[in-house]
Amino acid sequence: MSPTSGKEPGIDAGTEAAPDGAGSLSRAGDLFQLLRDGKARTRAELALTTGLARSTVAARIDALISSGLVGPAGEASSSGGRPPSRFAFNPAARSVLAVDVGATHVIVAVTDLGGNVLAERRLAQDVADGPEAVLGRVVDEGKTLLSEAGRSATDLAGIGIGLPGPVEHATGKPVKPPIMPGWDGFDVVRYVQRSLPVPVLVDNDVNIMALGERTAYWPEHDNFLFIKVATGIGAGIISSGELQRGANGTAGDLGHVRVPRGDEILCRCGNYGCLEALASGPAVARELARQGLPAEKGGDVLRLVSEGNLQAIQALRQAGRDVGDVLATVVNLLNPSVIVIGGSLGQAGEHLMAGVREVVYRRSLPLATSHLRIALSMAGDQAAILGASQMVTQHVLSPAVIEATLQATG
Repeated sequence: MSPTSGKEPGIDAGTEAAPDGAGSLSRAGDLFQLLRDGKARTRAELALTTGLARSTVAARIDALISSGLVGPAGEASSSGGRPPSRFAFNPAARSVLAVDVGATHVIVAVTDLGGNVLAERRLAQDVADGPEAVLGRVVDEGKTLLSEAGRSATDLAGIGIGLPGPVEHATGKPVKPPIMPGWDGFDVVRYVQRSLPVPVLVDNDVNIMALGERTAYWPEHDNFLFIKVATGIGAGIISSGELQRGANGTAGDLGHVRVPRGDEILCRCGNYGCLEALASGPAVARELARQGLPAEKGGDVLRLVSEGNLQAIQALRQAGRDVGDVLATVVNLLNPSVIVIGGSLGQAGEHLMAGVREVVYRRSLPLATSHLRIALSMAGDQAAILGASQMVTQHVLSPAVIEATLQATG
């Protein structure tokens, strides 16, 4: 199987198992999905759930135990005789390298298959230094972190990488990213696999932030938006439980949607009036500098807001209104049940949120907002790491990949 995938295979705990008579490994991957929820079950319980013979279930469980993905989880109560053994998913069986590449930072983490962070490093790194400089550092730090976490490269199930620009997910190649000189068309997967020959999946950073935030805090919501407001502005869209990337990987690029009040403001993309040119961290900082305040970047805006500067608070609230102008249309089109605001400017909390809510609830259709929640990110700067880890686990623990793994080692 290719190290990247245009769409991660779906995880369906209710997948129907193969009928009796199939080979003992032929649908072990499907059986494994029943154990993904972490609940311990006996062979008899699995046989009852799947309709398979106990001997068939036993053979498949033995194969999963041999792989390390399933392990013993105590004993069930006995109605007489020896208590039956329970089995459960073992997330510690393998590790994942999760990477968040931002405009001026890199976060590298080692997680287990359950998304638990085992080791983490945060680095100052400019993405404009180019792919070889950035990815070379990612690989070096990844190897160091694996060692610190007591893991080896042989334990590594895969690597998930988020990049701050459009990505062709099927190949892992950036596509004309505006703030990433030298990255256009670069083969990220092949470069990383030269040092770490495991599956490598690459996506836009906002997509993986949406995946991480939703998995960790909003799993019951199938229609979900994550809005990143930072150096750039973008959205991760989850509709009917599936991450939406669009035809070319640019779905959710809110930053270059026109905002009416910005007709005279030039965006770095060459157009006028883009949301990013009005409401991103650098844009708000430029507006405050024009008013005579010491602001050059988004961090300066946050500092001024924390000091209670009224001009900064008003500018941030206006940025929220501008974001809300675009989101009102998105709400009418997609009808999400939850919108989460994240990114560095999201750290300013209710000041940005007040502007967003003010416009979205006023401009969107009443039916679309009747049950809509607009909230701040709870994952914070961990969202991308959690999402990169989840992206890999969805792939490597899918039924098809589990089947291939078991057959290769069986």
